[in-house]
Amino acid sequence: MQLILASASPRRRELMGLFRQPFLVRAADIDETMDPAADPWAEVGRVSRAKAMATPREADDVVVAADTIVVCQGRVLGKPHSEEEAAAMLRLLSGRDHQVMTGMTVLRGDAAETITEVTDVHFRDLSDREIRAYVATGEPMDKAGAYGIQGGGALFCTHMVGDYYNVMGLPVCRLGQMLRKTAPEWMGENL
Repeated sequence: MQLILASASPRRRELMGLFRQPFLVRAADIDETMDPAADPWAEVGRVSRAKAMATPREADDVVVAADTIVVCQGRVLGKPHSEEEAAAMLRLLSGRDHQVMTGMTVLRGDAAETITEVTDVHFRDLSDREIRAYVATGEPMDKAGAYGIQGGGALFCTHMVGDYYNVMGLPVCRLGQMLRKTAPEWMGENL
């Protein structure tokens, strides 16, 4: 049995390292387009499940796949495609509450469990100057909602309710619970 992280994200790879157990990285190549008419909570779970199912694996391997979005005022914010789009996302988040949703699937054999973890985040009011300066760092460009809570985005967050690691892209506490059930031999005795 191998544990496979179906993600090229350096943040997810770092968070998987918290388990102090070996794992492989195999990014799944799927169409991650979400149906704008569907419930974002369900859609992010669907995408994570599709990633898990598309990952090459042996019969007894365990696959962990995740997908993260930001939802603000009913609008789904994925990764920005331009600096202008990143700035527009940050202006939308300025002074508002939003939800970070991570769909996560653990797959072993034909059995898959999918959950969606939600964390509520509040941003303080941001000035246009702050937004421009943050976008200029390049950090927002590969992150859902155009910010990284583990980086410069931490300066904007006044409070959150839920899992901090979910905002980074992988709710490790929930993942540990899922892996303890699905792959207890991988988890090790000290976790």
